Amino acid sequence: MTAIECIPIGVVRSPYRVRGDAPRQGRLADTVAEIHVLDTYVPGLEGVERSSHLIILYWLDRAERGLLFAKPPGETRERGVFSTRSPARPNPIGLGIVDLVRREGDVLVVRGLDALDGTPVLDIKPYSPEIDCIPEATGGWHIKK
Repeated sequence: MTAIECIPIGVVRSPYRVRGDAPRQGRLADTVAEIHVLDTYVPGLEGVERSSHLIILYWLDRAERGLLFAKPPGETRERGVFSTRSPARPNPIGLGIVDLVRREGDVLVVRGLDALDGTPVLDIKPYSPEIDCIPEATGGWHIKK
């Protein structure tokens, strides 16, 4: 297989310094963080304020990469890492849906991000409820028992 190269477009500034500081899921916390976009990519922020929520893809640079099993919180046995939301995985890509509080030039102030301070940001996309939300009425997203 060919190696894939990702170039960070920015960096997270958050109060979370080490893994134990961050909440289990960012959407479960009300913490405000900042995404500092690198100068080269600031023009790509044009119009971002039109979105109330954003999808943030980030590189979990301090996560373990060699694990294929993880034990989810509240469970007694391990499962394959691809059936969990564990940050420890072969390609530790984080995905967060955040509230866009405001934009200040090259900085996005967001709420609901669980990334550690200094985490590289890979991409920013607008959240679209019409596209990104699977309504309960059509089966919805759930974990099968």
